[in-house]
Amino acid sequence: MTQNAILLNQLLNLSQQELEHTKIRFNLNNGHVDPIEVFKTNPEEVNTNWLLWREKNNRFHVGDIVISLVRISNDHYLFTAVKTITKDLGVHNGVAYDADERLESSNFDGRVIVNFHKDFRASVTEALKVIDSLEVTEVLPDLFNDNHFPGYDNVRLSYSQLGNIIHSQLFDWNSALENQKAVYLITDKKSGKLYVGSATAERGMLLKRWRTYIKNGHGGDVALKQLVNEKGFDYVKSYFQYSILENYNARVDDAIVLARESWWKLTLGSRAEELGYNRN
Repeated sequence: MTQNAILLNQLLNLSQQELEHTKIRFNLNNGHVDPIEVFKTNPEEVNTNWLLWREKNNRFHVGDIVISLVRISNDHYLFTAVKTITKDLGVHNGVAYDADERLESSNFDGRVIVNFHKDFRASVTEALKVIDSLEVTEVLPDLFNDNHFPGYDNVRLSYSQLGNIIHSQLFDWNSALENQKAVYLITDKKSGKLYVGSATAERGMLLKRWRTYIKNGHGGDVALKQLVNEKGFDYVKSYFQYSILENYNARVDDAIVLARESWWKLTLGSRAEELGYNRN
């Protein structure tokens, strides 16, 4: 613990009596869905559908206070909400509770980053066990969003990350991609197969081209469309990754981009059915 550290509860101001009836839910990456990306796209999905979900065991009771923390990376978590359970809906495998937001601390929702080393498996724990170890490292001026454009050579995005960029219309990403031609790579992280594509003036530049993948998963490409038909859109959402091989400004002739696309297909072997999804 850092000397003179600020603890999360110094911001939430829960009394000792309240802490005795408080539980904390740690939302972690399960290998398929990254909760911080879900939060950035739709905070209520995390703060209601995830926080108040019950499978078999009854984690909460009427009167309990529940805190949501979402892992950002390693030992850093984002505080996203604190609510009081007002009703048990008797639901299993669904949202099982009604809850009221704690207005006294709602100003901090989605803005406070805490440091905590989680060394236990349970996703829900009693607050008294950990509350004195939740150290505040930063209070953000606005709702958390770390999707700043990293430069063309450093773009590597999951489906959920790309979807958040598209739906949120992030200015720096839009400015960087909307007038760029490119040769891009889609990687199927489960099978290892590759798809090399191009964004030209005819195909609407890179931002518009990538929007089609977010919309339907395949962008009209033959083998990707077949994959979506066979395995479903959720397969794409879970396993596809998007990156840029080469980018060009809008004045570069489309023929140059298409030639480089063919070069990358040959280099990576993505036309071979066992290696990739390119069919031309």
